Amino acid sequence: MRAIARSISQCRSALQHQACQYSSGFVRRQKLLTNTYSGFVYKHANNAEFDIFQRPRFSVISRALSIDAAHVSNGVADENRAGPLVEYERRIAAGELVDGDACQVGTLRELQRLYDELVQSADACRLDRYTASAKSGRSRWLWSRFIPQSSSSPVKGLYLYGGVGTGKTMLMDLFYDQLKCSWRKKRIHFHDFMLDVHRCLRKHKGVEDPLEVVAGEISDDAILLCLDEFMVTDVADALILNRLFGHLFSNGIILVSTSNRAPDKLYEGGLQRDLFLPFIASLKERCVVHEIGSAVDYRKLTSAEQGFYFVGKDLSGFLIQKFQQLIGEHEAGPQEAEVVMGRTLKVPLGADGIAYFPFEELCDRPMGAADYFGLCKKYHTLALEGVPIFGLHNRTAAYRFVTLVDVMYENKARLLCTAEGTPFELFEKIVTISDAQQMAPRTSSRSRKNDDSGLCVDNELGFAKERTISRLTEMNSKEYLEHHAATIGEKSSQEGAIHDKTVQA
Repeated sequence: MRAIARSISQCRSALQHQACQYSSGFVRRQKLLTNTYSGFVYKHANNAEFDIFQRPRFSVISRALSIDAAHVSNGVADENRAGPLVEYERRIAAGELVDGDACQVGTLRELQRLYDELVQSADACRLDRYTASAKSGRSRWLWSRFIPQSSSSPVKGLYLYGGVGTGKTMLMDLFYDQLKCSWRKKRIHFHDFMLDVHRCLRKHKGVEDPLEVVAGEISDDAILLCLDEFMVTDVADALILNRLFGHLFSNGIILVSTSNRAPDKLYEGGLQRDLFLPFIASLKERCVVHEIGSAVDYRKLTSAEQGFYFVGKDLSGFLIQKFQQLIGEHEAGPQEAEVVMGRTLKVPLGADGIAYFPFEELCDRPMGAADYFGLCKKYHTLALEGVPIFGLHNRTAAYRFVTLVDVMYENKARLLCTAEGTPFELFEKIVTISDAQQMAPRTSSRSRKNDDSGLCVDNELGFAKERTISRLTEMNSKEYLEHHAATIGEKSSQEGAIHDKTVQA
């Protein structure tokens, strides 16, 4: 019987792997379009002029491929090679990706190295979910109750960091897509990951060490954990990360992460950061740290013929008009959206997957990522009225706006908004301590008294603003909006087909 069960397990693993290889051939990415800078002034019906935000577009920068990268896809011995670097070259040759730069190729070599090590050490890392014995797993757990054990992975992970728009997420997704379907793997945004952790901690409240239980559940589900946009701003997250990842690394977790910040810069200036420092040391020990040094923001290599970001004041009536155009014949009215832990969020106006909010109701109230995720689950488009210029007086609202944009971008949602300035102008008064010191030594103080120029000196926010500006820019692009419209159209067609089948039945 054991032999029969083993044979069935091996067959199922083989079929899963074959299905993965077959489906991966259909993965496609949209080629980025490039043009020159353009902008125009939108003229309202009542002759009040205001700018519709347009962004610069750059010509494609040609890349000279390194010899090492070229050798991967050439030669008889390399014909059966697989991995992110091989797939990257194939997609560029097929015209599916814009030509990258030497910094991206260097990062891909690191990802390819990790991929090759994982393939060679798959058994030692217990990656395959079908060959891993559940019984042996229970035995390890039982013995760990009596004898302290550590089973750190023989393969180090990878921590990628660099400026905004340098392709970190795209490169990690490229790596993740090449992994076998049968492996225990998970790709998740850091915001989502921490929300899941806190949700599980509440579920296991009262247990002697809930973090150990949560870490066990995470590692049972995935040995290879890919976290996108690693950024620690919350003191509650900072205080649990060291112990959580201590358990995870001991369970054999392999971490692949992207971030805008180097490990030593994580949670810089945060409350009780001394308790967070051991996590940084552990992160550097268990991961190869690699910087993407590209100075190109690939999000800006898109066109922006028509946008949904309007600059001006007193544009409430105009935004309502645009909102009505989007919902068409549907009737708008107050609605509710379920967010987290059974709570609901009141939506002032909503219809046909589109929600309308004044800025104050979303960002001047005590809300967080969980609320915004719940909103994006129900609505594919958000109309936001009156985004202000950020400074010292509304720093908390700026933090929430950054989180909102992150969540919308991750969920591929569409933003229709009016604002007092372009994305760059919104955050012009938000600076880091080092930036403030260069401008004038005394403005580096966080004191309101010394902040005569209206600058808001905040390291975390000053660093996060670049990502937000870049994402707002891309979300306003023609490519992003066309992709969003195509996705909504496809979803509507599927729902219509399901409805027709239900009616016929």
